[in-house]
Amino acid sequence: MQKQRLLYFGIGLALIFILFSYLRKDAQRLHHIQGQTMGTIIYNVKYVAKEVDGLDQKISDELVALNQSLSTYIPDSEISILNKEGVFDFKSEFFLPVLKSSKEIHENTDGTFDPSIGPLVQAWGFGPDKQIPLLDSAQVDSLKSITGFDKVKFNEDSISLPANFQIDFSAIAKGYAVDIVSELLEENGINNYLVEIGGEVRCRGVNDEEKSWSLGIEDPTVSQDQQRLMAIVRLKNKALATSGNYRNYYEKEGKIYAHIIDPRTGYTANHSLLSASVFASDCMSADAYATAFMVLGLERSKQLISVHNLDALLIYRSANGSIESFVSEGIRPFLEMNKAKGN
Repeated sequence: MQKQRLLYFGIGLALIFILFSYLRKDAQRLHHIQGQTMGTIIYNVKYVAKEVDGLDQKISDELVALNQSLSTYIPDSEISILNKEGVFDFKSEFFLPVLKSSKEIHENTDGTFDPSIGPLVQAWGFGPDKQIPLLDSAQVDSLKSITGFDKVKFNEDSISLPANFQIDFSAIAKGYAVDIVSELLEENGINNYLVEIGGEVRCRGVNDEEKSWSLGIEDPTVSQDQQRLMAIVRLKNKALATSGNYRNYYEKEGKIYAHIIDPRTGYTANHSLLSASVFASDCMSADAYATAFMVLGLERSKQLISVHNLDALLIYRSANGSIESFVSEGIRPFLEMNKAKGN
């Protein structure tokens, strides 16, 4: 009788162990949601948890609401109404946070992150029209007079623009969208996830193998068709955004014009920096700083990295023409270079 009881007890323990293992495996299963936003941009959401019913629709609805607030391509969006009328009382929860973040980073980057430079971007041939101009100094000065984010006034309830001003958050829209989706996941009890929208990424926790999320950073010296990786990074509880001038440019009269505009001069930025991958706690900040670094160039970007608690991988062309990299100390242990010498 004693042996029979021990046998039943052992079988019971085995069944409990099997059931626990099954439930744990189900709880840790990797789920993948994919969709489209901001016109043609693909988003990918991966999370490790029990499946959340209706999460794909919640994500889609949140991104639709975000676009209705901040997309300049939607005629009746909040930002389109603001740009048309010059004043606007906030309706959604999205507008004020992006304004506050833009103001802070504008001030932190010597004015090089500036959501008001749309007229200059358009005039230099990088807007929707894609017309290739050759501007003289008088035209540039005239356009600069209707830019400058420090001239934009807002409070907790509303915003007003100077005459003929327009603002456009496209430089940080993807990063902001990544943060919005990440916060939605956390509100639904998900603590292990990766959110990627148009190449901008935010991770939390671990993947389904209980390891940090592994991401590739593109080589800026090859065409988009080749898609060779410059580095692989392992991320946990971090966001990553990359900006570069290596693909969106044109040549006119023997001179290269990159799509990165320096708001301080009104001209396209011209320096050795090819791409800036910035790591921060939130993706909107990473996105904005990556844009600013592509204006500031290598040395000033390195200074700001240490001042503002950031990490970065900066790819640049040296004086002798070789491709080099700068990797900040905080991210160095988690980054493996495939090409270029870190320093």
